[in-house]
Amino acid sequence: MVVVGPSADVSTAAPSAPPTSVGRLDRYFRITERGSSIGAEVRGGLATFFAMAYILVVNAGILSQPDSTGGFLGGGDGPNVAAIAAATALVGGLMTILMGVAANYPLALAAGMGINALLAFTLVQIPGMTWADGMGLVVLEGLVILVLVLTGLREAVFKAVPHTLKVAISVGIGLFIALVGLVNAGIVRPGGTPLQLGINGSLAGWPALVFVVGLLLIAILMVRKVRGAILIGIVVAAVLAAVIEAIAHVGPKSDDNPAGWFLERAPTLSGPLVQMPDLSTLGQFSLFGAFEKLGPLAALLLIFSIMLADFFDTMGTMVAIGAEANLLDDEGNPPQTRRILVVDSIAAAAGGAAGVSSNTSYIESATGVGSGARTGLASVITGVAFLVAMFFSPLVAFVPFEAASPALVIVGFLMMTQVTEIPWRDAAIAIPAFLVIILMPFAFSITAGIGAGFIAYVVLAAARKGGARQVHWLMWVVAAMFVVYFALGPIQDVLGI
Repeated sequence: MVVVGPSADVSTAAPSAPPTSVGRLDRYFRITERGSSIGAEVRGGLATFFAMAYILVVNAGILSQPDSTGGFLGGGDGPNVAAIAAATALVGGLMTILMGVAANYPLALAAGMGINALLAFTLVQIPGMTWADGMGLVVLEGLVILVLVLTGLREAVFKAVPHTLKVAISVGIGLFIALVGLVNAGIVRPGGTPLQLGINGSLAGWPALVFVVGLLLIAILMVRKVRGAILIGIVVAAVLAAVIEAIAHVGPKSDDNPAGWFLERAPTLSGPLVQMPDLSTLGQFSLFGAFEKLGPLAALLLIFSIMLADFFDTMGTMVAIGAEANLLDDEGNPPQTRRILVVDSIAAAAGGAAGVSSNTSYIESATGVGSGARTGLASVITGVAFLVAMFFSPLVAFVPFEAASPALVIVGFLMMTQVTEIPWRDAAIAIPAFLVIILMPFAFSITAGIGAGFIAYVVLAAARKGGARQVHWLMWVVAAMFVVYFALGPIQDVLGI
């Protein structure tokens, strides 16, 4: 016990001062405990936002397609791009804040790429299906996954996966997002071969220069150990892009202008910077419309296909982010796994209810982790930025892919460094890991890579003497589900879907 007297050292003996707001923030998010700082969390949260901001434009473009009846999301006689973008920002912002506050994990969420394309180009194109019917399937899928989380099944499946496969998932996702960055910036494109460098093998055009400058700048700053290297690189590249466009009038990419800015938009500001968001897509879903039009079996099969993609994309993403942030335990599990999965499941249903497709965890969160983020405070910053973006959509659209994509390539490199943890001389585990790593970028699908690796793992483990008994029973179940997933096309043909 410390006795305070006249000669006592007040600095050590006096009662501690009431905790400040900064102190409470530190303790709640465990910022110091995880070796971070408020500044690093803010930088990381903003870096993640800028790396993900493209989803506001991309999701609006994909979901602007008419459904099989000729209807559009949000109603009306044409695409409601502004409404879809605003709702995408709203749901992504709220769910990302929830992830930060409830799970304290530096993971951001937004409308999932892949599922939005599945909705737009497949599900709502089935004769009679409407956007409301498709979004109803997404809501149901999210609710099913939520039940699996609350019963512990989703977490149990996650923990049944061997550590080596989790490492392979992180490495594969690193290659995947690096490829996403290269493709989004036009550095890698379809050509005479499946993919080629730039335009006919050359890096032609000013946008390619912006990408190269951004990539080299981030790399140099990292070598010199400059904090916030990724965010600095994105900002500088965006400003350079704006200056080039103002002088050279490059224009958006088109068939006549292949060297233009990708995503068919130039980094220019026009019109008002602030506008009230249009949220007309909210509530545009019909829970059981697909059951009435397609029948229970076909509807359940469609829910299954959406669910499987959501289920394992998130698993791979949260492992990759945790590995990069050094937050995983000895078994490769993130802290508060169940809370992460609960928020992700709620986000899936919320995205469908808002008419913007299933929301899921984004691997671009690794950009923020690469900038120093280690806690949920970074997610709160990202989420607030999304909410603000609802009102500043012209400013969000200002940052071109060519300025944001270098960050994805750098983060891909950082995630690739874990490949040394895989025992490459043990073919029974190395071959499944190899399939996970190569199929994610080659098939352009995180789920495809995970599925191929899981199937190969149980088959090769069973080939060992007594090996089948050493494989967790949940791995057998999941592998069987992936067999169905990979055979969905033939199954749908048989069922006439």
